[in-house]
Amino acid sequence: MAESFDAGTRERVQKLALMRCNAGPRDKGAWETRLKEELTALIQYIQLNKETDMDWFTIEPRNGGLGWAGKCWYIHNLIKYEFDFQFEIPATYPLTAPEIELPELEGKTAKMYRGGKICLTIHFKPLWAKNSPHFGIAHALCLGLAPWLAAEVPYMVEAGVIAPKV
Repeated sequence: MAESFDAGTRERVQKLALMRCNAGPRDKGAWETRLKEELTALIQYIQLNKETDMDWFTIEPRNGGLGWAGKCWYIHNLIKYEFDFQFEIPATYPLTAPEIELPELEGKTAKMYRGGKICLTIHFKPLWAKNSPHFGIAHALCLGLAPWLAAEVPYMVEAGVIAPKV
């Protein structure tokens, strides 16, 4: 499964900290420990992206880390395409990966489910299942959202269903 990701993505994800705490939102005190690990990994991922001039998202927790929202962008043909994204942490997290939503793109590509949830079933979810509970939010962005944007944004631009924000 890891073969489906390019060498740069594999190298980048290997630099991300793995989660040590196997806790989800239903695990009261342990969830705080997990949340600290998640935030540390996200900060690390953002710093790594900035150092390599590959900054492509902002993110912030909502509702005590049970929800997350941010902006992501993709550069295609030297034009920036920016989107809002969000997701909720599932009750069965970290066994279940979060379902990342880009609501404004709902219905614009076949690689999306109702509500603007991006399709991650073929490439990402088996990888998450194999690496749970060690993968976290940073891994979902690196191995889920980033490759999805790289595959789908050029398609949607060429199909004329999205345009850059001015």
